[in-house]
Amino acid sequence: MSISDQYQNVQNLIHKKLNELSRDHSEIDLIAVSKRQSEAKILELLNSGHRSFGENQLQEVETKWPQLKAQFPDLKLSFIGSIQSRKIKKICETCDSIHSIDREKVVKSISELNSEGKKIPELFLQVNIGLEPQKSGIHPNDVHDFLKMANTTYNITFAGLMCLPPEGEDPRTFFNLLKSLASENNISKLSMGMSSDYLTALECGATHIRVGSSIFGERS
Repeated sequence: MSISDQYQNVQNLIHKKLNELSRDHSEIDLIAVSKRQSEAKILELLNSGHRSFGENQLQEVETKWPQLKAQFPDLKLSFIGSIQSRKIKKICETCDSIHSIDREKVVKSISELNSEGKKIPELFLQVNIGLEPQKSGIHPNDVHDFLKMANTTYNITFAGLMCLPPEGEDPRTFFNLLKSLASENNISKLSMGMSSDYLTALECGATHIRVGSSIFGERS
C-alpha cells in the first residue's frame, strides 16, 4: 500500500472510532511521526492533505522542515523527543508544540525566552506514567506541584499532558491515569497513543495521537 492509502486507512479507523465514541473529529490532532522518514514520503503525505507532523531530533527538524514549511505554511510541527537544554531555543523557534517537557531546567529556559518576547510553542508535560527508570517524565504524584511551580515561578502554562505507557502492558490503565491527572489539574489536552494503541487512547480521551509506522511503514 502507498503512504496515501495507509494514511487513509488510519483516518478511516479514527473516524469509525470517534463515531462510536460520539466524539468530534475536530478534537483530534493526528501527529504523523516522521522521524527518519525521507522528504519524498513526507511530501506524499502533505500532498494527501495532512499537515501535522512530529519529530524527535532537532537535527532532523533543521534539515528537513524549513523548505517544507515554506511550501506548506499551514503545517504544524511537534517536537516529541528528549530535550537538551542548550537546544531549547532552536526547538521553540522551529516547532509549534513540544510534547516532552520533563524537568524544571527546561521550563526555566522557556520562561527566559518568553520574557525576551520570543515565540513559545504549545507545551505538554511528559509524565512517567509507568514509573519506568529508563524513561523521562514527571512522577504522577508530582504533576500538580510541577504545574503550580511552572505557573507561579516561571509564568509558564501547560496545554496538555503526555505519556508513553510501558511496553507489554495494557495501555488502558495508564491512559486512564493520565486522563485523571489532566482532569484533576484542569488540563484539556492529552498526548497519548501510538501506532499500536491509538484507538485505545482515543477511547480514553486522547486529543493528540502520535502515529508513525501505521502511516509511513517501518523506518528504513
